[in-house]
Amino acid sequence: MWSRPQSGYAASAVADSGSITQTLLVVVLFIGAMASAPWLLRQWQQRHAAQAPAGVAAKVLSVVAVGPQQRVVMVEIATEQEKTRLVLGVTAQNISCLHVLPPSVAPVSFAHAVAQATHATPATPVGNAKDASHASV
Repeated sequence: MWSRPQSGYAASAVADSGSITQTLLVVVLFIGAMASAPWLLRQWQQRHAAQAPAGVAAKVLSVVAVGPQQRVVMVEIATEQEKTRLVLGVTAQNISCLHVLPPSVAPVSFAHAVAQATHATPATPVGNAKDASHASV
C-alpha cells in the first residue's frame, strides 16, 4: 500500500539525471564564458586601439603624489609636428589641466619645473652640493 511501483521510481531517476546533466552543462558553459571574458576584452581593446589616429602618442613623464588620492602628472602629447607638455591635477573624481607648457621648453625634472613656476630656486641635492664644494677648492 505504501510502496511505489518500481517502474515509476526508475523513470524518476532517469529524469533527475537528465536535469543534473543539463544543470552541469550550464555551469560548465558559464565558467567557460567567465574564463574567456578577459581574453575577449583584451582582443577588443587591441582592435580599437589600432583605430586610434596615427602619429599621436601620449607619454607620462612624471607623477607626484600630493595626497592620498591626488596626483600631479606631467604628460607629453606628441604629434608628428610638435610636442606639448601638460601638467594635470588628477583626483579620483576629476582630471584638471593645471598648466600647458609650450613645445619649445626643454625637458626638465618635475621638481625644477615646479620651482620655476613658483619662482623659487630648486633645492640642490646633497650629492651635488658636496661635489660643488670640492670643485671650488
